[in-house]
Amino acid sequence: MKIAVITGASSGLGRDFARLLARKDPPEELWLIARRRERLESLAAELPVPCRVLPLDLTDKADLDAYLALLEAEAPEVTVLICNAGLARMGRIDEISPADTAAMIDLNCRAAVLVTAMTLPYIHRGGRILEVASTAAFQPLPRLGVYAASKAFLYRYSRTLSWELHRKGIRVTAVCPYWVKDTEFIPVAQAGGHRDVRHFLLAGRSEAVVKAAWLANRSGMWLSTPGIVCFLHWIVAKFVPSVVMMALWEGIRRL
Repeated sequence: MKIAVITGASSGLGRDFARLLARKDPPEELWLIARRRERLESLAAELPVPCRVLPLDLTDKADLDAYLALLEAEAPEVTVLICNAGLARMGRIDEISPADTAAMIDLNCRAAVLVTAMTLPYIHRGGRILEVASTAAFQPLPRLGVYAASKAFLYRYSRTLSWELHRKGIRVTAVCPYWVKDTEFIPVAQAGGHRDVRHFLLAGRSEAVVKAAWLANRSGMWLSTPGIVCFLHWIVAKFVPSVVMMALWEGIRRL
């Protein structure tokens, strides 16, 4: 059985990736992973492909073990893996609770890598992997410090993964969007009253980000910068010292 797996599928980019796959490149079965069962069931009901709803918390070892056991029992061919589950919290590093700090690292780094590692034996030539990072990966980001660092980890991991799997015919793309205004990312990041960014200028839309990411992966590109802001950020951060980039960010976030 050929399947596609999407984590963080209950909303935002994950939901739009599911809709795109169902329309453009439908698998025999789509595995939808997130914590909120009712959201997943609602999405599954609207998609024109068979779906398996997997309400898993990927920061929980028991749920990760359950995912691995399901792979071993079903032995599917995974044609697409999209690691989209992620978490952000705004605020100075000393303002963010240890629990929230750990949750960001566990979900953005550890869970993404473990899900990828568990799934890799079932991905063959022609398979695709999309790791959803962020333009925050390109520089240190005050008031989003742990989040940016976690996405920098995922960005570098994806780059290496792309290099190592290239000869096996597996395409890996790091997806690095800018602000996306029609998802839950911004309000969740501001939980606890931390409104450290005043305006989200030039924010993109989820469907556009997903389309650009899918095109980049199909074209064999290791990086998707879905939008001019993301692309320019990637270029500028290569040449401008990080201390200057942080100072620029401090000005931009106060606009």
